Formats: sequence, structure tokens, C-alpha cells
Amino acid sequence: MENKRRLKIGIFMDNFYPTVDGVVMVIDNLAKMLAKFNDVTVVVPYTSSYDEDYTRPYNVIRVKSLPIPFSEYRVGKMNTRFSKEYRMLLKEKFDIIHIHSPFTIGYLGLKVAKKLNIPCVSTMHTRFDFEIRKLINNELVVKKVIKKIIKIYNSCDNSIAVNNAMVKVFKDYGYKGIPTVIYNGTDLIPLKEKEKNIKIVNKLYDLDEKVPVLLFVGRITEIKNIFFILDSLKLLKEDNFKFKMIYVGTGVDEKKLKSKIKEYNMSNDIILTGRITDRILLSSIYARADLFLFPSLFDASSIVQIEAAVNETPGLFIEGSVTADTITNNVNGFTTVLDERKYKDKIKEILNNKKLLNKVSQNARKTLGKNWRDIAFETHKFYLKEIEKKKQNK
Repeated sequence: MENKRRLKIGIFMDNFYPTVDGVVMVIDNLAKMLAKFNDVTVVVPYTSSYDEDYTRPYNVIRVKSLPIPFSEYRVGKMNTRFSKEYRMLLKEKFDIIHIHSPFTIGYLGLKVAKKLNIPCVSTMHTRFDFEIRKLINNELVVKKVIKKIIKIYNSCDNSIAVNNAMVKVFKDYGYKGIPTVIYNGTDLIPLKEKEKNIKIVNKLYDLDEKVPVLLFVGRITEIKNIFFILDSLKLLKEDNFKFKMIYVGTGVDEKKLKSKIKEYNMSNDIILTGRITDRILLSSIYARADLFLFPSLFDASSIVQIEAAVNETPGLFIEGSVTADTITNNVNGFTTVLDERKYKDKIKEILNNKKLLNKVSQNARKTLGKNWRDIAFETHKFYLKEIEKKKQNK
């Protein structure tokens, strides 16, 4: 990787290990790759339940935080300009700060940047309106919260959208500028012994090699449309179509999902693996799957769809959704409308057309399988431009 200039980079986020989700994986992978030719510090919430992994190539600073009730997440405490943590962060002498959330720790990063008179850039990873509506059934309140959130982004020097569809989301929220598009990537690479690994997965989960496998990877939460998937599969089973479904992940709605699987009498059709941290095993599961089911309207640009693509497993998305922005139907993935029966019909159509499925599988790998090395290099160039712009405006 070309090393034009070594930077001191501060990455601020309101969530991090031991919690694992797509955004945490983005930050970890981006920070690892940036640290190959920069000094990187990640500022995240403190939690007493986690022993820091000091093998990481970047520094981690944890600030005081509070648990969010009924969730696995934490939120940083407000850090005033008189706090010890704030003064400590000023001494880091960052060249640029990159915030990945608009909440307390993201705001802290913005304050530090303003005080140091350095650029502060931001990335929006989430459709915040979906998350807020899940908690608050009042559109007026939702709009007020979004207005406060976008105020943070408008206070930054520039922002990153993870795909072109998120540029429109920025605008809809009230963003005044035009964000730069930088896509997410993955650390996964194609398996060296694919057939051998597939056989291991078949044995591990007692899968018939002739039965098609459907797959979801991510947080087990209703906002990801995991029950929409289940309802579609119930209809698929009623059509006497043989399949195995694998849900990989954990989340707040795991118990509810297990209960509905039992209610639908589908315990023999569906496997819940829990969280999988072994990257080779995860790649092997992707490779074994025939189709990746991801009907989320909430996600902006999910890493799991890129991970699936690297392993030649195309996804079935909802047309018009933000996370389907990079998908062309029947070319590098599949799309259909948000309707259980039509989603079920699309699954059958795909699995019954092996020639098309093979072609789309290969195209998914070629067009969607971006790696973090290239993403980090692009992000570094973006940082340099923002630093130069800041200097010229001083």
C-alpha cells in the first residue's frame, strides 16, 4: 500500500467489542488496515466485561459508558470540556477524526476536532429512522430525533455514504452537503479447499448435499426482517419444496424466533448456529449455501452480503432497499418485493434455475467482493484531501 503520509487518525464510535455487529466489524477491519501505514486510535465505550485484545495493530481508548436497557449496547457518558478523558484525547494530537455514530462518543470526537482545529469526518452506517420507529411510535418525535442526528453530520467537515442509495438518505434527513461514497469491504477471501470445507459443514450440521441451503447471517432482531424470512419459508414448506435454512448470529429476538419455528413445526428445517467467530467456518457456511436471504430494509450496506458474494453465494434482497443499491436483479444478485408469497416464489424460481444461479454467483464474487485493503487506501486519500482543505481554510 502506497504510503504518501503517515497520519494520526482518531476513530470514534458508540459501540465496540464485546458487542459484535456489522458496524463493529467495519471499524475493526478498517482500523486494522489503516494501521498498516498510519497511527490509529479507536475511541469507544468502556465495559468491565471485556479484556482488550492487545494483538490489534491499533490503539483502543475506552471512555465511561452506561448500558442501554434491554439491549447488548452501551452509550458513552457525556464528556464535558473539563473532563479528564476530554483533556487526554486532546493530547493525542490527531490529524483527523472520523466519527461513526452521531451520539455521545461521536459528539465527543466532533468536540475534540473543533478544539484541535482539525477535520472531523463522519460515516452513516444505519437507517436511523427505522431504528427510532421501532422504539417510538410517534412520527413527530422521530423527525425531531432525526433533526438532532443530522445536525451532528452537518457539523462535520465532510461525510461518507456507504453506497449511492445512502446519499439520498443523507439528503432526506436534511444533510446540507454531498457525501463521498466509499463502499464497505470484507476480510474474507475465497476458500482454498472449497469442496473439502463444504463437506465439513454438511457433516457438522447433518446436511444432505442434494438439499438446497438457504442462509441468513446477522443480528437476530426483528428489524432485520428475520420473521419475514421465516413466514416466507413456511409458505415454501407448504409447497413441499425441500430445503434447509441456517440462521447465523445472536440477538434480542432469538428466543422469539425459536418459539415461532416451533409453532410453525419447522424445527427439522431450520438450524440456528448462534454467533460464529471462526472465519473459516463462516466462509464454509457461506460456500455451502445456495442462496443468501437478506430482506432487510434497515441496513445501509451490510458486510454479510459482501462476505456471501466473496464465497459465490448471491443474495435475495428487497427491490428499492438501500442495501440492494449495488445489486442488479438476475445479474449479481436477486431482488423482489416485500411480500412473503412473492419472496417465496422468487426463492423457488432461483433454486430451480441452476444455470442462472451459477452465473449470478460468479458475478456476485466479481462485482461485490471488495477487500478492506482497497477501501482503506481510498479512505486514506479521502482523509488527506480533507486535511488539505482544512489547512487552506485556516
